[in-house]
Amino acid sequence: MSALKIAMALPLIAGGWMIWATQSSGSADTIIEPMPAELETRFALSALPPALRDAASVYLLDPASGYRLARQGSSGIACLVQRTVWEMADFRNDIYYPLCYDAAGTATYLKVIIEAAQLRAEGMAPAELKAEVQRRYDDKTYQAPEKAGLSYMVGPLMRTIGPPDLQVHTMAMPHLMFYAPNITNADIGAKPDLADPSSLLHPFIDRQGNDEQSYIIQLIGAAEKAKILSDEKLLLDDLCAYRDVLCLHHT
Repeated sequence: MSALKIAMALPLIAGGWMIWATQSSGSADTIIEPMPAELETRFALSALPPALRDAASVYLLDPASGYRLARQGSSGIACLVQRTVWEMADFRNDIYYPLCYDAAGTATYLKVIIEAAQLRAEGMAPAELKAEVQRRYDDKTYQAPEKAGLSYMVGPLMRTIGPPDLQVHTMAMPHLMFYAPNITNADIGAKPDLADPSSLLHPFIDRQGNDEQSYIIQLIGAAEKAKILSDEKLLLDDLCAYRDVLCLHHT
């Protein structure tokens, strides 16, 4: 997730639509605590539009072993709360962001997330994990989807690297990510600029760790975002009550 090149996780790309917490880098502790299953399930499914949630599969994280399939869906969409970002080459206990993939993404990109969590649970160090994931891409163990598709990230909250200082923040930035492996901003004529939020209102490329994990990003509009935050108020309250780093602080 490289910020200056729009190359790390999407949460690096931000503007005035984001709300972030006052916490900066958080605890140095890297031990992940399990979330209550019911809360983690709701949080994971919040990445989807409500009409798609009942048919989605859900993976829950056991920090000691990795993700397990907690609910089998029928639509091919699978959701989880990501806690380990291999591109960062750093482990933290306060990374949380819900995301869902369609069937093509579940077989490819989501597989990387699930296996990265397993390798972390088995004791692999952050730099080793980053190198191992890249090695698996290089030898084609991991591959990008072979057809068009998307990842849903329209939830009301996520905590990961973000503006204004590219540190870890809690933020609201619902968006969609369309698969675009090996595509660059130059290819689509996009010119995203962290210093100019208006440049992010239109689709742009986010390269997440390598060329294979590149996406066309479309942010959700301001009115739609406000409705998401309103509709998900109970979830936001429960997340904030569970852990203070999951509180949105409106400024």
